[in-house]
Amino acid sequence: MESESPIETKKGKSRTPKKAKESILKQKSPAEFFAENKNIAGFDNPGKCLYTTVRELVENALDSAESISELPVVDITIEEIVKSKFNSMIGLVDRERVDEELYDDYETAKAREKRLAKEARALEMQAKNAALGKKVKEHVVPKSVKGRGEASFYRVTCKDNGRGMPHDDIPNMFGRVLSGTKYGLKQTRGKFGLGAKMALIWSKMSTGLPIEISSSMKGENYISFCRLDIDIHRNIPHIHLHEKRDNNDRWHGAEIQVVIEGNWTTYRSKILHYMRQMAVITPYAQFLFKFVTDTPDKNVTIKFARRTDVMPPVPVETKHHPSSVDILLIKRLIAETSKQTLLQFLQHEFVNIGKSLAERLIGEMGPEFSPKMAVKSLTDQQIVRIHQLFRQAKFDDPSGDCLSPAGEYNLRLGIIKELHPDMVATYSGSAQIFEGHPFIVEAGVSVGGKDVKQGLNIFRFANRIPLLFEQGGDVVTRTALKRITWNNYKINQTQDKIGVFVSIVSTKVPFKGTGKEYIGDDISEIASAVKSAIQQCCIQLKLKILKKMQAREQQERKRNLSKYIPDATNAVYDVLKEMAKLHASKKKRYEEGDADILQKVSDQLITEEALKEKLTQHVEKVDYEMALEYATQSGESEEPREDIYLESLDAKSNFFDFHGPIFVFRLFL
Repeated sequence: MESESPIETKKGKSRTPKKAKESILKQKSPAEFFAENKNIAGFDNPGKCLYTTVRELVENALDSAESISELPVVDITIEEIVKSKFNSMIGLVDRERVDEELYDDYETAKAREKRLAKEARALEMQAKNAALGKKVKEHVVPKSVKGRGEASFYRVTCKDNGRGMPHDDIPNMFGRVLSGTKYGLKQTRGKFGLGAKMALIWSKMSTGLPIEISSSMKGENYISFCRLDIDIHRNIPHIHLHEKRDNNDRWHGAEIQVVIEGNWTTYRSKILHYMRQMAVITPYAQFLFKFVTDTPDKNVTIKFARRTDVMPPVPVETKHHPSSVDILLIKRLIAETSKQTLLQFLQHEFVNIGKSLAERLIGEMGPEFSPKMAVKSLTDQQIVRIHQLFRQAKFDDPSGDCLSPAGEYNLRLGIIKELHPDMVATYSGSAQIFEGHPFIVEAGVSVGGKDVKQGLNIFRFANRIPLLFEQGGDVVTRTALKRITWNNYKINQTQDKIGVFVSIVSTKVPFKGTGKEYIGDDISEIASAVKSAIQQCCIQLKLKILKKMQAREQQERKRNLSKYIPDATNAVYDVLKEMAKLHASKKKRYEEGDADILQKVSDQLITEEALKEKLTQHVEKVDYEMALEYATQSGESEEPREDIYLESLDAKSNFFDFHGPIFVFRLFL
């Protein structure tokens, strides 16, 4: 090995090069990783952080209430906190600026002079245009530049009537990333154990303030109160206060309060749009949304009332399908199983593997496998062999019994409640399979409605949560725009107000990214199911539209006939009078029936007015018969109809619900 040669310097002195500093192996905690990469969890910028915080808290509240079959009542409040109030909250004294030039929003004298000159020119041009009688735009005074340090802060509070949390579990549920109750093979709104934890991390990064949690479970006489933040580097909760308080009202549920940096102005529409879509997909929930600020005219209060007490069934946890597992998952299942033998393990840890199939699989694995061998003794090579066989063998598809779709009744009710369309059609498909996971696609298509733009208005839901971002790449958007020929169903894609609602539920929704923003268009099974569901809705709508067109044609025919009644009456009566004259002069003879009519015309017993009245009655009769036939075919009565909703009933009432696709019949005992 050659020795390092000294390097000559300009002064002729030599020096030995420095040795490279040894690299040190470092490790990051999950909390530290997500704090540095918060964008992958939907916390891209202050505005998006505010939106994602609201979304995660609302979805956690719904999951909590539905888990105990309680009709959800969710109150969400966003309170704007001005700088002076925020400083007092953290114990910081307001300080006047000393060195103005140090700040990002500082305006030099030259820049100020230039701005004022530009404003003066604009005002001068405005005055000239006014003198010439031209239309003048109102001059807008440019707002001062907001410095980077001038952040906006908000207190977000979410209260629900759900399950609540055990007193001792609260610190870890909020202060430890990647810990939660939603892990396992089950349809659920949250999948990553982040949600409220990411809101806490963002709060720590932007305000330094802790999160406050109040919680009580059913039957408990105390409320658990916890104020905590998170140790980012160690991924453990840092508890400020954890105590039990009196629960005199016997309230159960959770109330979470967090102060974060945000931007209400840029994400106001997204947050309100999210709440409206959540009301569509969960019409059995009651939402009260408030935005509170020091400026009263900017305050917002919206109540989304409950319109039914019919809830979807609670999703149940299921076992893995053999075709959906990998080697690591098989090893984890072996480590966690309570079964002793390989035969028992295959039977009880996977769906659609009965005893006979398990014995056949073991026989196919090779001579080193036996039904009674200890499952914990399997070697890595043997586990790989099991995995290979699982991928090659044929298994029955898993059923969709573990899934909990919104249901056609709730989807239809939600669309009618929020959009008030002229007509709506819904469809719920059967369970299908993607990579061993069952999924169900439900769709609704509406035409017309309130606050609906012309063209396609697409509403996407996954596991009963609205998806608002990355719409262009989503399978629903691409299918509605490119794979549906709307003209075939008598729907004008550009001029009609079309609402397309698609809800996908599954034990594993193939989101693109952890932000749960959209479902890719590259999965043929899902794309095909979405297209089929939308088409089924369009077929229903086509029948309704054709019947409506027929009714419109009948009305037009009636108008046309009614318009010509005076002229037709006049012409017919003139002919009758001429015929009556001929008959009276005996120049022409008519049969007995015709002669009687002509005699009545001569005697003024049949007048022009009487003839006109008879023609009008005949047109009305024909129109009534056509309308009756139309009503019979479409199942509609002539009487005015009004919407009827099932309201929440007293718990003492005894009744049975009979569920149809688009209605619920309630029988009281």
